[in-house]
Amino acid sequence: MTLDRDAWPRIAPFAIYMAFIVVADLLTRLGWSAEQQRWLYAVKVGAVVLALWCWRRRYSELWVAAPGGRALLEAVAVGLLVLVLWLNLDAGWMVIGQSAGFAPTRDGAIYWPLVALRIAGAALVVPVMEELFWRSFLMRWVAGAKFLEVNPARVGLCSFLVTALLFGIEHNLWLAGVTAGIAYGWLYARTGNLWSPVLAHAVTNGALGVWITCTGSWSYW
Repeated sequence: MTLDRDAWPRIAPFAIYMAFIVVADLLTRLGWSAEQQRWLYAVKVGAVVLALWCWRRRYSELWVAAPGGRALLEAVAVGLLVLVLWLNLDAGWMVIGQSAGFAPTRDGAIYWPLVALRIAGAALVVPVMEELFWRSFLMRWVAGAKFLEVNPARVGLCSFLVTALLFGIEHNLWLAGVTAGIAYGWLYARTGNLWSPVLAHAVTNGALGVWITCTGSWSYW
């Protein structure tokens, strides 16, 4: 299957985000400590925001009204459900590798600007970037090369499951990730409105950030 010009605005922000993971790994191998890399997240999020802004007019699926009423409550409920599963699907066989985490501390105390940056990036930027790539682009593209013409409700089981599986193994907690991928994909197929999975994803990430900060469970970042 080929990629048309509409694919790249949805692929590029995600690719930029993933490239910074490679950069972080390279810096670690070169001897940079976690403390020396603490502001790399700000650069990563800034680069993604810039890409999203540059292509903002191309995201036709976002130039619609956000869900309201029952659909809004449904998205929030799904986001919270995914959070609960994310915190419990952590048995050894449900985990790939080991997360380096992100500890926003300085001299043993929480450094709040870093906490605010991390939660804002996770709750406001990542959901838009990932849902544009995983749900709006990939889930529909697997079903048809002209993905913008594909109705989310008609992507088919194969497209739905392949996307959820790939979304899952992108994360350290792979089974939790697959579950989240199924939940967000279901919302998109059900409503046809990308803001529904974006909102659910934002609720999951935002609430997770609050939980991490309150408990000091930095490995979840």
